[in-house]
Amino acid sequence: MKNENVNVVSEEVLSNNWYTLRKYTFDYQRADGKWERQSREAYDRGNGATILLYNIEQQTAILTRQFRLPTYTNGNETGMLIEACAGLLDKDNAEDCIKRETEEETGFKIRSVKKIFEAYMSPGSVTEILYFFIAEYSADMKINDGGGCETEQENIEVLEIPFAKAVEMIGTGEIKDAKTMLLIQYAQINGLFKA
Repeated sequence: MKNENVNVVSEEVLSNNWYTLRKYTFDYQRADGKWERQSREAYDRGNGATILLYNIEQQTAILTRQFRLPTYTNGNETGMLIEACAGLLDKDNAEDCIKRETEEETGFKIRSVKKIFEAYMSPGSVTEILYFFIAEYSADMKINDGGGCETEQENIEVLEIPFAKAVEMIGTGEIKDAKTMLLIQYAQINGLFKA
């Protein structure tokens, strides 16, 4: 579907290092009918998937902690961030991706996942769509210690946190990652954990 109110005039690659940063110049027709020329940059890092692993019996969730340079450069004193497991799709579909990432990052080999929604996380500047999943876990699904993929320089700490504590950590600011907050709130709203 094409938006008749948008006409892309030019596209310029500004950086193609880690991911791709493009500058777009386009004409946009406003509600009053006038056309105006605009210029915006969009960062294309591909699409991703994220998951909340939960255990109803134990009332716990599996989260991760790792260093995130952008947060460090923007006021996070340690640069460490508590997050739900996530990763880029690469050439996989979202479900295969999140199963692979779950095993790499957390050490759990999950049997089944449930897609709950998808969302643009920073649509003003990043093209990424993030696919959100949930899955139950149990101790017998743990096949290794997790920690991420060494060839990708991942140094991930796996955390098993009581769900009530995870909710509390959003309020205290210990959890500041948007995808993680959305997943925890989804679990809370949908009764996956006791209040």
